[in-house]
Amino acid sequence: QLQLVESGGGVVQPGGSLTLSCAVSKFTLDKFAIGWFYQAPGKEREGVSCISASGTATNYVDSVKGRFTISRDSAKMTIYLQMTSLKPEDTGVYYCAPVIPGQPTCQILPYFDNYWGQGTQVTVSS
Repeated sequence: QLQLVESGGGVVQPGGSLTLSCAVSKFTLDKFAIGWFYQAPGKEREGVSCISASGTATNYVDSVKGRFTISRDSAKMTIYLQMTSLKPEDTGVYYCAPVIPGQPTCQILPYFDNYWGQGTQVTVSS
């Protein structure tokens, strides 16, 4: 069964750090590459990063390279997004979702058109 639940959001000052978690079912973890997306207030949802189903390949959008790190813990069935050097423009609701696989790595594009969880709010503000 497809299942993903986001958590870990909060309020942080510019330059701060936050780690988001995406708890997934075993079925989801085994079958899909997983990505993180965010939606800023009044804007369209955008991709941030993804990790392959094997966990061996990752992909990032340019705006977060060097600041965000995606990882997975298969034993805990959780995908993480470690966010550092946060900026006010990182503010938004963050979602995890299955993404389109690819070679050599995943594509930061949703696999399903309309599968989104409740997300977790990240606010970067002084």
